[in-house]
Amino acid sequence: MMTNNTQTPLWKLSGVSKAFPGVQALDNVSMSISTGEIHALVGENGSGKSTLAKCLAGVHQPESGELLYNGKPVELFHPFDAQAHGVATIYQEFSLVPTLTVAENIFLGRQIRKTRIGGIDWEEMSNQTSIILDQLAIQIETDVVVRDLSVAEQQLIEIAKAMSMDSTLLIMDEPTSTLGLMDTQRLQKLIRRLAGQGKGILYISHRLDEVFQIADRVTVLKDGRCKGTKPISDIEMNDVIKMMIGIDIGQHYPKEINITPEVCLDVRNISTETGVRSVSFDIKAGEVFGLGGMVGAGRTEIALALFGFDTLTEGEIRLYGKPVNFFSPSDAINAGVGLVPENRKEDGLFLNFEGPPNITLSRLNLVMKGIFLSLTEEERVGREYVEKLNITPSALERSVQFLSGGNQQKIVIARWLFSKAKLLIFDEPTQGVDIGAKIEVYRVINELTAQGISVLLISSDYPELLAMSDRIAVVRDGRILHISASEELTEHRLLSIASGAEVNNKQQEQYAGGIQI
Repeated sequence: MMTNNTQTPLWKLSGVSKAFPGVQALDNVSMSISTGEIHALVGENGSGKSTLAKCLAGVHQPESGELLYNGKPVELFHPFDAQAHGVATIYQEFSLVPTLTVAENIFLGRQIRKTRIGGIDWEEMSNQTSIILDQLAIQIETDVVVRDLSVAEQQLIEIAKAMSMDSTLLIMDEPTSTLGLMDTQRLQKLIRRLAGQGKGILYISHRLDEVFQIADRVTVLKDGRCKGTKPISDIEMNDVIKMMIGIDIGQHYPKEINITPEVCLDVRNISTETGVRSVSFDIKAGEVFGLGGMVGAGRTEIALALFGFDTLTEGEIRLYGKPVNFFSPSDAINAGVGLVPENRKEDGLFLNFEGPPNITLSRLNLVMKGIFLSLTEEERVGREYVEKLNITPSALERSVQFLSGGNQQKIVIARWLFSKAKLLIFDEPTQGVDIGAKIEVYRVINELTAQGISVLLISSDYPELLAMSDRIAVVRDGRILHISASEELTEHRLLSIASGAEVNNKQQEQYAGGIQI
């Protein structure tokens, strides 16, 4: 709920510029955020979104232009200055201390004391934390150590930490990147409630579907410049995409159908000690087979079992009709299975290596001359896939830690293309990447399936999952509850099955009809 635009904005950036060595991150950017407004900030990776947010958060200081708070110029030399002006920030990278409890993290640096010089009032701090978590409908105990929480739960604690401050502006940088649909919807309800209470929200997201669901206005950045600000009601998604990447995209999800009758993967009644329970499905050659479900439903666990991370306790896997036993990831790789993991930085990349070594390590024997690694051949392969996947040329010389999220993701995909994989598992492949990189990933998926390569797609972005899959299996509690063609499902039904609502409704109908199951 946005207040009248004629009122003085809560925050205004006027002609703000900020440069780093070799990069003009912000170039004469102006925008405003009103009291009670949900203002979305979108753009490709490297467009300047995070730099703008950090200027408002006091992390970076503009070299020119000014920041105005309630119409008055202010200078934010430190994050504490921003906090004093009511700014709270949720960054994409967590700022939690894993060895501390939930309550200790939420009140870190602001511990409640029994007296001004007395010890910490642990009981009161726990009580206040419980109140905050209850307001967010987060069912997590206050004394749980953060490292024992899932990634999604840690994200919720990060949000609760920001909410605990008496803030008038909440900056959210990709707050739903690790959340499933249900948690995302719960967060959106909370954001709307906060806006209704008069708080300003700066909402940074690559998920344009979310932006159009929740925002009042949207500002688009490209190459550090503001391409425009529009009310959501006055703009179409394709217009936003065109402003972001400079070209017109007629179709957000460019899906191609390349499925064949031949069965690539046949999974029968597999179970693991990590919670996979009697799972069965098959994937045809050239098919995109989606796994849908809530965060923690067991989708990733199924993927890890197929990739040899987790040992099967029962069941059988066949690849092109032949039984296979994967006791390690190397067994899966040798059989032609590749994995693009959910956490690419920790599990998918050697961050201190350049692009070519990251690409060739899955099949080093192909770039060897005798017992020695051929750096010339490694560079040739790297250059080939950089061009093929439209990866930034700097990946040939720079460590991948300095690349954008989208380019990092494409480096991982290039590795499995080079390995000649028959089955590729994509676990949240577009998480945290911009729309241009997403479309590149979709294009790669189409190219893979056109070559007869099969794709297992795990995504918490339900529009993406529905649009890019040929068939979808809905997972809950480590089991597959339902498999159907993607066109037979809707977001609502997918969520209903994943949450158990559809099953419960059917049970109630059967009980009402005198049939007991």
